[in-house]
Amino acid sequence: MDNAILQGDCLDLMRKMGPASVDLVFCSPPYEDCRTYGIDFKLKGQDWVDWCVERYVECLRVSKGLVAWVVEGKTRQFRWSATPVLLMADLHRAGVHLRKPPAFHRLGIPGSGGPDFWRNDYEFIICATKGGRLPWSDNTATGKPCKCPPGGAMSYRRADGRRRTQVYVLPKKANAGNVLHCKVGGGKMGSKLAHENEAPFPESLVRPFVQCFCPPGGIVLDPFGGSGTTAAVAIQEGRHFITMDVRQSQVNLCGRRVAENCPLFV
Repeated sequence: MDNAILQGDCLDLMRKMGPASVDLVFCSPPYEDCRTYGIDFKLKGQDWVDWCVERYVECLRVSKGLVAWVVEGKTRQFRWSATPVLLMADLHRAGVHLRKPPAFHRLGIPGSGGPDFWRNDYEFIICATKGGRLPWSDNTATGKPCKCPPGGAMSYRRADGRRRTQVYVLPKKANAGNVLHCKVGGGKMGSKLAHENEAPFPESLVRPFVQCFCPPGGIVLDPFGGSGTTAAVAIQEGRHFITMDVRQSQVNLCGRRVAENCPLFV
């Protein structure tokens, strides 16, 4: 299956897919009960975490490689719900092979943060695999040549505290690192259609994952398809896509978004 827009609960739809049938999963689930999405979605706290764990594990089953979820908790009455961290902890305890979560960095709303704290400028991207080295990756696809020459011999401490010195060979290209700096808001999302969804993310957030962790011609899955940003980027980067959404309105929106990038798609 490739280049498909499916309507339904992603858990039910993924259970109909074979194991290791896509190359990359990239998505962003609902952020607890911050929005109801017109379907009375109101899970929060541990109930939200349990709901996510079941779907995240299914994403791992259908993926050959990386699974990446952009997630955030909520702050109410000066307390953060910590659900992204709780989700990572439960996945870890379930035996899931987590990678250190990259950070999605964007400028938060000016004046946010309440009367006594900083605005929120980042969100976690929870990443995991089946274990071991990724079957395909190009982690320098979005990198650049190194700016500075080596400053001398590289050294670091051994476990016993002694220094070890080794020759450092400058790579031809450095990878971009795990803080993804993205511009968001009007005119910066990649398509005006994105704003017809309640919580879109920018194309610039998806693109590095597609370029670095999905082989050319491979398949990217987005179980929470929304406005079709992941599908649009997959087309632009020469990959195939499968996108899912429980709401028919978002399936229709994704179809319009895909048509912007691939007029022949039916």
